[in-house]
Amino acid sequence: MWIARIKTRLRDFGRNDDGTIAVEATIILPMMFWTFLSVFSIFHAFRTYSINHKAAFSIGDSISRETAPLDQAYIDGSLQLFEYLSNSQNLSSLRVTSLYYDAENDRFYRDWSKTSGGRPELSNGDVADWTSRLPVMPDNERVMLVETWSTYEPPFRTGLEEREIKNFVFTRPRFAPRVCWQQCN
Repeated sequence: MWIARIKTRLRDFGRNDDGTIAVEATIILPMMFWTFLSVFSIFHAFRTYSINHKAAFSIGDSISRETAPLDQAYIDGSLQLFEYLSNSQNLSSLRVTSLYYDAENDRFYRDWSKTSGGRPELSNGDVADWTSRLPVMPDNERVMLVETWSTYEPPFRTGLEEREIKNFVFTRPRFAPRVCWQQCN
C-alpha cells in the first residue's frame, strides 16, 4: 500500500511542470554570468595589449626625435610616461638600445643600451644575430630599439592568467643621424 502511494507521488511529480523556469534559470544564469565575465576579461586583455603597444610606439617615437644626448633621468622619465600611458601601475620595465648595422659582417652592434625597471642591458653579443628581428638596413644605419615589459592581471578569474606583455619597437632617428647617450663623440 505505501509502495503504491510512492509510485503515485513519483508519477505526479514527473508530470508536474511547476517551477521549471526557476530550475532552468538556476542552471543557466551562472553559466551566462561566467560567459559575460569571460568575454569582458578577453576584451580587457586585448585592450591592454593594444594600449601597451601604442604606449611603446609613443616612447620610441619621442626618443627617435631627440637631438640632445639622453641620460638616465630621461630613461626613467620615459618609463614613468609608459606606465602612465599604459596604466601599468609600477609593474613595468623599459630598455632603450641604440643599434647600428655592419653590412660587411652582416651583424648588428650596439652604441649603448640603458634600462629602467630592472631588466639587463643588451650587449653586442645579444644583438649580433638579430637580422631576422630588425628591418633590413643599409651599412652603418642606426635604429633605436625600445623594449617594454608590463604585467597583465586579468580583472576576473575566468581562465585567463596573469602574464607579461612584451613590446619590441624599433624606430629610425628622425632629426639627427643618431641618438647619443650623455654626449655625442
